[in-house]
Amino acid sequence: MRHGKKFNHLGRKSAHRKAMLANMGSSLVKHKRINTTVAKAKALRVFLEPLITKSKNDTMHNRRVVFSYLRDKDAVTELFREISTKVADRPGGYLRIIKLGNRLGDNADMAMIEFVDYNPTYNEEKAGKKKTRRRRKKKTTAEAAPEVPESAEKSEEKSAE
Repeated sequence: MRHGKKFNHLGRKSAHRKAMLANMGSSLVKHKRINTTVAKAKALRVFLEPLITKSKNDTMHNRRVVFSYLRDKDAVTELFREISTKVADRPGGYLRIIKLGNRLGDNADMAMIEFVDYNPTYNEEKAGKKKTRRRRKKKTTAEAAPEVPESAEKSEEKSAE
């Protein structure tokens, strides 16, 4: 039984899976966007988002922890210098998965995984707007008063003359 085993094994042994996720993670950090299957993208998001959170606090210990996962010095440097400053105010959700359709050869579900803050098409629209929760406006006394129909207003004007 597989009680409590929640992550996707991706049909690989643990060493192969860890190496694959490390390579995909370093490629994503370097290129900011990669195409892969949906299952691998979801596994990569679970793998990489805690490392991005660790990169917000630039200490030697955090660098060593992230390096033990990514195994790429350039990717760790990029993550702690550029990406951590860009996502500093974001509380989570650093990566976005966009489904692309099926691959021609084997009909696998394909997806693009990218950093949320590095896509200019989505960020331009929301740059001017601050994201807030919407709520209903309470009606004031002037708004709550029933409107008088136009015919009643005209009859009042004629009677005043």
